[in-house]
Amino acid sequence: MAITKIIADSITSGAVANTPAFEANRASDLSLTDNATQKMTYNTEIFDTDGCYDNATNYRFTPTVAGKYYVYASLTIQGSAAAVLNLAFLEIHKNGTKYRGTMNNMNTNFITGLTPYVGTVIDMNGSTDYLEVYVRPTVSSGTVKSQGADNVFGAYRILT
Repeated sequence: MAITKIIADSITSGAVANTPAFEANRASDLSLTDNATQKMTYNTEIFDTDGCYDNATNYRFTPTVAGKYYVYASLTIQGSAAAVLNLAFLEIHKNGTKYRGTMNNMNTNFITGLTPYVGTVIDMNGSTDYLEVYVRPTVSSGTVKSQGADNVFGAYRILT
């Protein structure tokens, strides 16, 4: 009975909340540059519990509470013509340096589109650490873009 009360009181008070937390996407498509790494600009907040995500200037998450965070990102990459995508890299950067990434290699079977995903747990100091997302597509011909609301970047605290 006492343990149940402690758990219930913690949940009610917010002591067990997974915050700060946010999720953002793009309001519109974004043109990507062939074989160039560029920052993803997730400019529409779906939610931001503590105002830690900048969706207008730096497009980065800077949590104000130290702890471990589950961080995830995905985007839909679409080529302008059939069979143009060769490679696609999606990376989460911590403090300007790649922390975790994923690579999709279609060098033998070019495709027109895909949706890479990357997720990881990252230790954040609660003051100066920040997270951003970068993408680098490689195409054999034509142009490439990321598709608006299909792009998602988010994080939430899982442990102190």
